[in-house]
Amino acid sequence: MRAIVLMCLLHAAIAVAPTYPWNGIGNGNQTPNPNPKTDSACATDEGSCRCCVMLKEMNRLRTYFNTTMNNLEKEYSQTVQSLENIQASYTAVSVALFNEFKCLGPNQINTPVIYKHVFINLGNGYSVDTGIFTVPRPGVYSLALTVYSDSGSPGSKLAACASLLLNGQLVAGTREINMEDQEDSATTVVALHLKAGDKVTVNLSAGCYLCDDSNHYNTFSAFLLYPE
Repeated sequence: MRAIVLMCLLHAAIAVAPTYPWNGIGNGNQTPNPNPKTDSACATDEGSCRCCVMLKEMNRLRTYFNTTMNNLEKEYSQTVQSLENIQASYTAVSVALFNEFKCLGPNQINTPVIYKHVFINLGNGYSVDTGIFTVPRPGVYSLALTVYSDSGSPGSKLAACASLLLNGQLVAGTREINMEDQEDSATTVVALHLKAGDKVTVNLSAGCYLCDDSNHYNTFSAFLLYPE
């Protein structure tokens, strides 16, 4: 760039330099004959004009390049931020009751169901200590509850029942109490608009029990459909 600028200045200096006629040795009347067009470098030196045009074009391209790069950097930063927000909004919970054959209940009072086997807990909303799913961010959630129970022997009373609660209030539930078969199961799926901090729990009704093993018949799942 410096070399080009120096060349342009050199061209301009040569183009505007006055010319002096040569009348021979000893002629003292050496009056300069100024060029009437010296005010225009392009009129006296086409190369100088081309050089200046090239410099202007290079400056224009450099400005355009810098502006474009700045815009691209802004768009890239916005895209990265959007992706980070999307990743931060991921919420998915899926848990099961036990990993070995074991039954929960029956109890004389309603009892919270604490699922011990965790398939996934994106967003860390579920607690294996309390069985509570605390909504980490607002939006529309899908909640699914599957219950299963085994009476233990033919003819014995079968009582598979559980309820889905939101902040202690009943949302939906399943109930199967009979003596017609040895085992039974049921599933409930709902979509709810939840706020951050809402608490979703599964409640085992009094007199009911749930049995599970490594096949994971009893499950609870929740995932965010549409974040706000």
